[in-house]
Amino acid sequence: MANNQSVRRHLDAFTRGRIIGKLEEGRSVTSVAAEFGIAHSIVSRLWRQFQTTGTAIRGFSSGRPRGTTPEDDRYIVLQARRNRRQTEGEIARHTTQATGRPISRFTVARRLHGGGLFARRPVRCVPLTPAHRRRRSLWCREHRNWRDNEWGRVLFTDESRFSLSSDSHRILIWRERGSRNHPSNIIERDRYGGRGVLVWGGIMLGSRTDLHIFDAGSVNGTRYCNEILLPYVRLFRGAMGLQFLFMDDNAPCHRTVAAEQLL
Repeated sequence: MANNQSVRRHLDAFTRGRIIGKLEEGRSVTSVAAEFGIAHSIVSRLWRQFQTTGTAIRGFSSGRPRGTTPEDDRYIVLQARRNRRQTEGEIARHTTQATGRPISRFTVARRLHGGGLFARRPVRCVPLTPAHRRRRSLWCREHRNWRDNEWGRVLFTDESRFSLSSDSHRILIWRERGSRNHPSNIIERDRYGGRGVLVWGGIMLGSRTDLHIFDAGSVNGTRYCNEILLPYVRLFRGAMGLQFLFMDDNAPCHRTVAAEQLL
């Protein structure tokens, strides 16, 4: 039978590093403990040690003193929250200037991890004004008690543009776990540079449209009517009857006189 004491005693530095890496990826303590076949308490203690000291190495003595004070740690975290796009190196330079003591970017990264901040790619989305958000929230509240048969009459549609050029701007931000869609962690984008493909599609409860790929050129009201409303939307409306509800956004081509008349 395996000896748990030996498991604790021989948890080498490499294994400790692997455990910390998986926890930093967002894995739970329970799942990591199960993967390595060790007790939950060992992983929990190791994670707590890393968040407190910035290291997962098993200490045999008091070791080297920390290079930052609690005030420094708070300053580092505050810098990242004020400007989430700063790199570890930039924060390290600012902190060194403020404290008069040299602080490495590796120390900064550990302190940010200890403060619950991790480098992640931001969400990119179309800008929404406060008025947009209020109207969307109101619409959701008005329809929160709808049943399946009511939602089954709604066709949700949207266009999406896929870029054919690589995104060389690998921007990372510092954010907390679970805050991916917080406004402070979003890069609002409504224009796409370079070559791309524009597609349209619609979904409803238990069904969907075919994916329509637009040929080159801009989509105006005439193209929207001829390529989308006539071949797709009117077929769904004919099948659903007068209770059919069509959902799109406020793109200019959606609000032309011709489009409104077809609907």
